[in-house]
Amino acid sequence: MHANSSPGAARTREPEPALLHNVSMSAVAPELESPKVRWDLSALYSGLDDPKVAQTWAQAHNAADAFAAQYRGKIGELSAGDLAAAFKTLEGIFQEMSKPEIFASLRFAVEADNAEVTAFMQEQSEKSTEIRVKLIFVDLELQAIPEDKAKQLLADPAMSNYAHHFQRVREGQPFTLSEKEEVILEETANTGVRAWVRLFEEVLAQHVFQYPNPETGKTEEKNESELLNLLRHPNREVRAAAGDSFSEGLKQLSHILTYIFNNILLDKRIDDRLRSRPYAEHSRHMANELDKETVDLVMRLCKKNEELVARYYRVKRQILGLPELTHIDRYAPLFDTKEQISYDDARSMILDAFGAFSPTLSEKAEEFFTKNWIDAEARKGKTGGAFCSYITPDLHPVIMLSYLNKMDNVMTLAHELGHGVHASLSREQTLVNYHGSLPLAELASIFGEQLVFDRLVKEASEEDQLALYAEKIEGIFASVFRQAAMFRFEQRCHNKRREEGELDSDEIGAVWQEELQGMFGDSVKMGEQHKMWWSYVGHFIFAPFYVYAYSFGELLTMSLYQMAQAEGPTFQDKYVALLKLGGSMSPKDLMATVGVDMNNEAFWNGGFEAIEKLISRFEELWAARS
Repeated sequence: MHANSSPGAARTREPEPALLHNVSMSAVAPELESPKVRWDLSALYSGLDDPKVAQTWAQAHNAADAFAAQYRGKIGELSAGDLAAAFKTLEGIFQEMSKPEIFASLRFAVEADNAEVTAFMQEQSEKSTEIRVKLIFVDLELQAIPEDKAKQLLADPAMSNYAHHFQRVREGQPFTLSEKEEVILEETANTGVRAWVRLFEEVLAQHVFQYPNPETGKTEEKNESELLNLLRHPNREVRAAAGDSFSEGLKQLSHILTYIFNNILLDKRIDDRLRSRPYAEHSRHMANELDKETVDLVMRLCKKNEELVARYYRVKRQILGLPELTHIDRYAPLFDTKEQISYDDARSMILDAFGAFSPTLSEKAEEFFTKNWIDAEARKGKTGGAFCSYITPDLHPVIMLSYLNKMDNVMTLAHELGHGVHASLSREQTLVNYHGSLPLAELASIFGEQLVFDRLVKEASEEDQLALYAEKIEGIFASVFRQAAMFRFEQRCHNKRREEGELDSDEIGAVWQEELQGMFGDSVKMGEQHKMWWSYVGHFIFAPFYVYAYSFGELLTMSLYQMAQAEGPTFQDKYVALLKLGGSMSPKDLMATVGVDMNNEAFWNGGFEAIEKLISRFEELWAARS
């Protein structure tokens, strides 16, 4: 049994802006500051020195020892009722022991430059390992149960809550090692792969980029999020300076970031070899409960439809009046504006849009604001990107982002609140069924974005509609085509590392450039400095092959959203019921509850057709304006 203890359980895009400030909604002067909104984590612990942390670990150790004394060597002999009781006890152990580690990860996300916090996080990870090794025997004994008896157990109503989890554990049998070997891998992970992930996050969170501001002539210190935000500035000189500064900073970190990535590649290679996994992304497919054929189908369709990207950017080049677009222009706003959207205005927009579809969505989303479940302040030491941490079903989820009063921040907030609503609704499930697999983890978040988008378009002028469509299309490209390109980049890097040995930065950069350039065709030129930009994408480090889930989630949700629009109000109840199921079924079975066949190529093509309609509407708006 695995308890997800990472705040990235529903982690959204890597820090590069995926939705852009192409639109303005209300003039604000002077420039708004980031809201002083910080989350309340007291439902977990009051602080690093809370005595409840030590109490949690002591109780978890006692519970794990008692469980092992009662069940070691006997799992295969249990009746369905007794096995369900054992699962329930085990759930309780993992639920409680995950809390200190989650708390540490959440604190680290907003205080990555705090040595006390990083030491605390390391300590919790080590303490978690001490207990996990005591319970490794459970999965091994579950996998050893004869097939005939396993089928009887699965068919028994007493096991209904744990049937899906039981099946998943047994599917991992061919790739599981002996207990002694599993214990060694778990214990050494804290000085191995987990240490590299921590180092990567600390290095980028603490690095200070030197930004030569062309508007003031002064050099300013920027963190990663602040600098990346400048890539959507209307002034091309500002974007160029930001790109230069970001590239120079990554160049300074090149040796360590390349070394970390090589170690991640090597660690994956060793783990796959020891477990006899047939290919590098196999473990991710198993975790996502997707077969290779389905993943390959969607990735093939993403590659096949890349011309949609070039088609859009050719029009954007006309609008911007530039002879050529480069990587610094991908996220350029269509119109020169300094207008902003306050955090309070974003709150109103999102809650109104959610409520127009379903009062349940709005009610669940509003809790995040009224109960301080969001950390939105941009500040030094805070890690990049955004995420929603589900925590555990007996507690509440929380959201982290850096809100900078831009339209893309509104969409990111809507995205994470979609995750948050999903997490809140699925709290009806117990721990093993709480988290859905990654492809469906993005369903509610992207659905939430679409609701907000439709609401904004209805109220916008023709000019703002043009900008909103640009905003939406670029976000979709970032989620569908860019993530698919990054998946191919990962595939090639993992295979290249296995075949050729350690890779240098130029070798990795060449693969990166080729895959990302292929997405844009002749519409955007990936400049030489972009060659190093693979090195800040955290997903490659903390969750290899995670990225294709975004392509799945976006395409799946776009098709599902079309179904919702066609069916009308009766779809609301189906959608809420789907979210309440959490991860209690496989993605295919969950989607079947709303009439979706994930093996049907026509269904996925529906997603691309929806993208094409958005581009056509964008082209129509531009033609009318020009």
